[in-house]
Amino acid sequence: MAVIKKAIISVSNKEGIAEFAKALGSLGIEILSTGGTAKALREAGISVKEVSEYTGFPEMLDGRVKTLHPKIHGGLLSRRGNLRDMEELKEHGIDTIDMVVVNLYPFEETISRQGVSFAEAIENIDIGGPTMLRSASKNFQDVAVIVDPSDYRKIIKEIKRLKGDLSYKTRLELAKKVFKRTSRYDKAIADYLTKVTRQKD
Repeated sequence: MAVIKKAIISVSNKEGIAEFAKALGSLGIEILSTGGTAKALREAGISVKEVSEYTGFPEMLDGRVKTLHPKIHGGLLSRRGNLRDMEELKEHGIDTIDMVVVNLYPFEETISRQGVSFAEAIENIDIGGPTMLRSASKNFQDVAVIVDPSDYRKIIKEIKRLKGDLSYKTRLELAKKVFKRTSRYDKAIADYLTKVTRQKD
């Protein structure tokens, strides 16, 4: 584990995110962000670097492709104690990313609305968010991952107490929370597609 220096923030539910990002910034943590989240953070007076600027590649396909890039996932999945991993990052000009703050497109809320179209439901299936969450959770010893806004306050408190770090116990608990969330999310999508298929049969 190491001091947290760079975080990526991309959230659908923006409750509390400005305050959290402001606290991260006050601790000297650089913030990368995407589209709507970056706009909200800038409007709150927070310094942010757009992911597209960081990767050198624009958002594509109406936002379907934003964070699916080696500069993001190399930075998340690299093992800090693995010399070969670190050499590969250096070779390709990739920085480590130490924290992921993501909550997912509101698929469950979308399909619960009366009269929602199949096309709208499909567009609310998050791809980049779960991918970043899973990358960070796999590498939880080196990357802190936050999927639940209710954790923001205690995370900041612990980072301050541990002078820029989070404990192994906290990192593991956060990773477990992610896999529980993504499994529920995938199940909701599978159940919806099964229901739609039956209706068409």
